[in-house]
Amino acid sequence: MSFQTTETIQRLWETFLQEQLQALPPEQREGLSAQFEQKFAELLQASGGDSDAAFFDLIGLGPQGQAGFDKIGYPYISPDFDDSIVPSQLHAAAELYYIYQHERMKIFEVVETLLRLFRLGKMRIQRGPGARGLYLLEKWRPLRYTKADRMVAYRRAFNYGTAAPPAGGVVNRNFHRQLVGFMVAVGQYFRDLLIGEVIRGGQLIEQRPFGSVATVQRIGLDLRYALDRSTYGNVFALAMETGHYLIQVLKLLDSPDIKKAFDANTKWDVVEIVSNRFLGGVAEPSQRAKMAESGRRILQFVADNDFKTAIDPILFQSVVRPMGAHAEAWIAAYRMTPEGRGFPGVTPALQGVLGVPQAA
Repeated sequence: MSFQTTETIQRLWETFLQEQLQALPPEQREGLSAQFEQKFAELLQASGGDSDAAFFDLIGLGPQGQAGFDKIGYPYISPDFDDSIVPSQLHAAAELYYIYQHERMKIFEVVETLLRLFRLGKMRIQRGPGARGLYLLEKWRPLRYTKADRMVAYRRAFNYGTAAPPAGGVVNRNFHRQLVGFMVAVGQYFRDLLIGEVIRGGQLIEQRPFGSVATVQRIGLDLRYALDRSTYGNVFALAMETGHYLIQVLKLLDSPDIKKAFDANTKWDVVEIVSNRFLGGVAEPSQRAKMAESGRRILQFVADNDFKTAIDPILFQSVVRPMGAHAEAWIAAYRMTPEGRGFPGVTPALQGVLGVPQAA
């Protein structure tokens, strides 16, 4: 399709759209406007035709020779930056975040302490399932990635910890800022939505969200892009191996003979007792467990959502609604951790992420 024909279509489209929407009842306009926008994008993409042939026509090497601009195909450039990600890396990053929170809960240190106590005969177990599990761990050492390896992975993917970043490696320095920003954006979206449903009357009360879809989408895209470019290398393999190891050691800590040795009722009691006796104190297990659960779910949502700009606000509201509870739960747990005690609140934090100057 020539540039002149495409230009005419674009010029007449707005008039056509206004006439069609004007003839529709108000309750149907919301749904059809998104469909019209999608159809317009499809028309523009189809109008580009063969871009290679149009380029040769432009430089005068096509079958028409030196053709005028009005006879050359429309140069539609397809936007694909937001789609150029590797989903497996993002899913591995979500699992790595879950593993990191358990690292902060000292799970791996607790297991190493149990192995040392078992080896030195300082723990009264000998033939039970816990003793056999510790024997197998000591014999095979299934976790090949050491604590130093894991700390480097956390530094690369999340900029967490004090490990020296690898020379030449990409470090995701803005991860925490973007994660907090996404959490507060989702939280603010549903808080505004709740306010809108309370104070706005009328027949279309369920279709009048106050929340800003664009803010959630923008921060989500930035978070996804930064994670994608910083999780190359062994992050996927490390998350897979360490994740399976974590599953097994959590089962091991729930063994009846290990719980009996520490007069514990649950595996988390074992973690707390061992941490207090041998590791200098417990490390916020309740808050870390919730941050691990909700943080992983949010990162999985970011990895799998395409954040299309022209999405129907009502559809977006339905898709993102389950994430609202996770975002609020993560924020509530984060504020109780040492690094989150200076959290200024949802609105100031969101203004900081978006670069909005705050009043003195």
